[in-house]
Amino acid sequence: MDMIFSTIFSAEWLVAFGSIVLLDLIMSGDNAILIALTCKNLPKEQRFKAMFIGCFGAVFIRIVLTCFAATLLSIVYLQFIGGLALLYIAMKLLIDHGGSAVVEIKKTSTLLVAIKTILAADLIMSMDNILSLAGVANTVSGDKWILIFSGLMVSIPIVLCGAQFFLWLMNKFPIIIYFGSGILAWTSGKMMVTDPGIGYYFISGAPYIECGLTTIVLSIGWYFNKIHVKNLKNAKNMVSYK
Repeated sequence: MDMIFSTIFSAEWLVAFGSIVLLDLIMSGDNAILIALTCKNLPKEQRFKAMFIGCFGAVFIRIVLTCFAATLLSIVYLQFIGGLALLYIAMKLLIDHGGSAVVEIKKTSTLLVAIKTILAADLIMSMDNILSLAGVANTVSGDKWILIFSGLMVSIPIVLCGAQFFLWLMNKFPIIIYFGSGILAWTSGKMMVTDPGIGYYFISGAPYIECGLTTIVLSIGWYFNKIHVKNLKNAKNMVSYK
C-alpha cells in the first residue's frame, strides 16, 4: 500500500496525471458540443441523465482504447471509415436539431438513442486522440491503469459543465447548432486525411477537403431544415384553414 501511494504521489506521476487531464480537456471541446447537440431534443428530466451516462461510458471507451492505442491507430482505413461515420453523425444531428421546425415538432429523441449516439461518436472521435494519452501514460513506470482512469475521471465534471453550457447556448441561439455540426464535420475530414492507409493521397489538399466537407454538411443541413420549416408552415396553414 505504501508503495502504491508513493508511486501515485511521486512528481513523475503527478506531472503525467496533470498532462492527461489537460490533454483530455483540450480534446473534449468537440465532445461537449456533440453531447449538447445529442441531448437537445430530450425532455428536460432526461438530459442530464443522458449526459452523465454518456460521459462515463465515453471515459470507459477511452481507457480501453488507450491501452490498445498503437494497434488501433495502425489499422489501415480505420480512421477513414470512422471519419465517414462521424460525417454522417454531424449531418444527422444538424438535420434533427437545426431549424425551428425541428424544435417545434413532437420530440422523438429517446434517452437510449441519445446515449448510443454519444458513445458511438466518442468512439469514433477518440481514435485520433488516444495516442497522445498513451504517450503520456508511458512516461511513468508501473501500472498505468490508475493514471489513465484518474486523469479521465477528473475531466468528466468539466465536460458535463461544458455540455450544459453549449446546450443553454443552443436553446438561446439555435444558429450555434450549425457551428457545432461544422466542428464535427471538420473533425471527420481531419480523421480521413490522416488515415495511415490512404491519407497520404489527400494530405496535400487536407485544408480544402476539410473545408469542403464542412461546407457540404452545413449546406445539406440548411436545405433540409428549410424544407422542414416550409412543411411546418404549410401544416399550420392547413390546420388554420380547417
